[in-house]
Amino acid sequence: MEKFLSALPKLAKDKHNENKKYFDKLKKKPPKNLDYLMQDLHDDEFKRTDCLQCANCCKTTGPLFTLADVERIAKHFRQKPQQFIDQYLRIDEDKDYVLQSLPCTFLDADNYCMIYDVRPKACREFPHTDRKKFQQIANLTLKNVAICPAAFRIVEEMKKKIPV
Repeated sequence: MEKFLSALPKLAKDKHNENKKYFDKLKKKPPKNLDYLMQDLHDDEFKRTDCLQCANCCKTTGPLFTLADVERIAKHFRQKPQQFIDQYLRIDEDKDYVLQSLPCTFLDADNYCMIYDVRPKACREFPHTDRKKFQQIANLTLKNVAICPAAFRIVEEMKKKIPV
């Protein structure tokens, strides 16, 4: 896994133009059953992928925290939302709440999430490869293939199974 993870940014960069062209075509004419096909590709990949062996998303990128996330996690810590914000978050250039630092504060040494049951929506849904109307998140997917080995493999499989 470590070897693949270290090669992933370059692999993603090498495939970027090919993937961008593919997603541009997919956006123009998505297959009617795209969501079902993506769900199958996602499910197949995550039968083989153990996120606990990787946790690259938690180590290299931070999620966006919605107000609902902040309230839920603050309650978990028995804090007021503003206390949680002050302790763990900052506002980024897009005016979104994000972590103050990486790797994620809530990632333990064994790659377990210490707030797994109340984790942010962005974490629950990552890498978003089973999302409805998948073609609408092409730009996000292009970024995620450089972070998530499963997302990279799903996109490679997609190009084989879903011609555009």
